[in-house]
Amino acid sequence: MVRPRGVLGHSGEGAGGRYVAQLSAIKDIRPPNDHAPAMLPVSAVRDGARGARFSAAPAPRKVELDWLRLGTILTVFLFHTGRFFDPMDWHVKNPVAHSWLDAPELFFIVWGMPLLFVISGGAVGFSLRSRSVGQYLRERVFRVLVPLAVGIFTHVMWQVYLERLSHGQFTGSFLEFVPRYFDGLYGLGGNFAWMGLHLWYLELLFVFSLLLLPAFLWLRAGGQPLLRHAGAFLARPGVVFLLAVPIALALILPDPKTVWGGLFFGGWNVCAHACFFALGFVLLSSEETYEAIRRQRRAAALVAVGVGLPLGIWCGGAPSPAHLSARAIVALGGMGIVGWAAVLAILGAGIDGLRGVHRTFLARASELVLPFYILHQTVILTIGYPVVRWPLPDMGKWALIAVSSFTVTVALCDIVRREGALRVLFGMPFRAGKLTATQSRGPSSVNR
Repeated sequence: MVRPRGVLGHSGEGAGGRYVAQLSAIKDIRPPNDHAPAMLPVSAVRDGARGARFSAAPAPRKVELDWLRLGTILTVFLFHTGRFFDPMDWHVKNPVAHSWLDAPELFFIVWGMPLLFVISGGAVGFSLRSRSVGQYLRERVFRVLVPLAVGIFTHVMWQVYLERLSHGQFTGSFLEFVPRYFDGLYGLGGNFAWMGLHLWYLELLFVFSLLLLPAFLWLRAGGQPLLRHAGAFLARPGVVFLLAVPIALALILPDPKTVWGGLFFGGWNVCAHACFFALGFVLLSSEETYEAIRRQRRAAALVAVGVGLPLGIWCGGAPSPAHLSARAIVALGGMGIVGWAAVLAILGAGIDGLRGVHRTFLARASELVLPFYILHQTVILTIGYPVVRWPLPDMGKWALIAVSSFTVTVALCDIVRREGALRVLFGMPFRAGKLTATQSRGPSSVNR
């Protein structure tokens, strides 16, 4: 828990001067159908699929991971509806800030993005069981890169426009702003949102998926014995907690003034996110480790609370310490321990309580997670921009923004799901023509 000084302008990914995790945009996806998920579609993956590169015995669907992903994305939505009212800078702000929001937002930052990266890394492992390298790369392009690029050049531009209006940095119509959008890089004095604002997760996911692919392929082929031995070792009591060490080092060693070392992405740096992603691949590939996480969920919760509370009190409100100073080492190292323990606790609780819990709702919701994630912040800002200026109690403003934004976002997602061309632009499998009402009620690939 450290809030470093950010470099991404008013996006919330890098604003502020306190040395606790950044309050920033979060996102994740899980495209449906028989293709591997762009992010977390664990239950949609099948082993032994036609054209698979590696042979493996079919594994049961891990619907508990889909439930965890869905719950986290809904929490992301609530997180962003509250960003109008917290003390940190963001795209659009309410006239009055409420400091008490720092605590719940920091709580989510500690585990939100790390959990999504862990599950996403595990999903890659499932995907590579049933895909050739070419199929895997094609899926990553269409499920991750395409919706990222579409967002950067369309509705993310509208978010930057609203931010510039809100901060008095531009006056004029949106059409007048469009040419200005390409003036410089966002966060570095310009407007072009190279990271996609809240879509930055897609950008990192795509990069990690390519850079770590050689290692993942080796582990899936010649490295299988090593993967089995690692799984057996990590399944021993308490050993899985040692994986907090590489995460802590990933936070401590990189220069916080660099893009990969600063806590600019969901309160964590790029190196730490890469660790969570890789560890997810390793941990979720082993049933022994999977069960060990479930068994040690209570111990993980105790570690997260026992380290997190005193660390938060000690670091709260403190300025950013110098790189590699004693205070920075303790704060960032503690953040790595707390984040990893929190992920293990929540993941273990999900495995224990949600395993095998199938619901028709989950199939439908899992199909809409991707477009919901892509659209939700644009809708929130569009509705919130005028509402925060209305003479209403702040709780009333928040309730209006939250309810109306959720309703509009879900309605837009349903439109996207029914239109073949829109599905492709939002990372979903193409289906010719419109879906009928009957088709729309059918089960998604999650339950097939």
